[in-house]
Amino acid sequence: MQKFRNLEEGVHPNQRSISSVLRWRYERLRDRTPIGQGAPAPRVSNDGRALAGAPHDAITWLGHASWLVQLARTSMVIDPALMERIAVTIPRLVPAGLAIDALPKLDAVLVTHNHMDHMDAPSLRALEARVDPPLFVVPQGLKSWFDARRFRRCVELAWWQSIDVGGARVTFVPAQHWSRRGLLDEDRSHWGGYVIEAGPHRVYHSGDTAYFSGFSRIRERVGAPTAALLPIGAYEPRWFMQGQHMNPEDSAQAFVDLGAERFFAMHWGTFVLTDEPVDQPPAFIRDVWAARALRHEALSIPSVGETILL
Repeated sequence: MQKFRNLEEGVHPNQRSISSVLRWRYERLRDRTPIGQGAPAPRVSNDGRALAGAPHDAITWLGHASWLVQLARTSMVIDPALMERIAVTIPRLVPAGLAIDALPKLDAVLVTHNHMDHMDAPSLRALEARVDPPLFVVPQGLKSWFDARRFRRCVELAWWQSIDVGGARVTFVPAQHWSRRGLLDEDRSHWGGYVIEAGPHRVYHSGDTAYFSGFSRIRERVGAPTAALLPIGAYEPRWFMQGQHMNPEDSAQAFVDLGAERFFAMHWGTFVLTDEPVDQPPAFIRDVWAARALRHEALSIPSVGETILL
């Protein structure tokens, strides 16, 4: 069976080994690292009524890496993880920005890769159970998971492949990451991000990724995003995470490489997955932004549930 690879091979290749995980856990105990300290991401109330029918080009942060993207009266959810827990044992720190029943009619659900905080089976099943189910767009190698569970409409894409959904065009683009759902399926399906284009807008969602040369390639092949949804959390300890997750310094450089107009922060303040304080990422990215003298108005750190008109 095919194993998928990154654009940049040999970068921190041992970070997924059992010995590395054990070292991480040992260092936590040795250093008495406080886990889960700090306030979660702020949340605003959103009942979804104003989003029905996708009357405006807009994005809504649902928490973690989950977004509702609405362009050209087309509604898509990316990486829905909307239940009270992920992977059974990890609780939410803040409720999802929209309840599943409050989501508008969806044209598509986009999944970036098969890790449980991005591909949450209960959330996906709830969306599939709708009377008019969305199209599920997934990375190459992952359609069989959906077919085995009798999802009615699913298509898989390889890097750089595109599909038209409603009034928008969706392109699957590279990321620097990996995949595994069980014990024996490491890298058997791909991982990546998505660019959604309609009219004057080009929305990019990175998925999980380390910093890599692919950001420049995305700009060259697909175009500079008007909105870049980029992760700012889940980056400590750095020796373990740097080959798979960006920190805010990396994310700021990715924004520059992409040539994006606006940066929207995600992947923080929703679940405790790594060692940095829960509320450190926003302060970190603001400090980086100021130190690099990037355009102040380009940086947005939404609240969970917040809708931003594009």
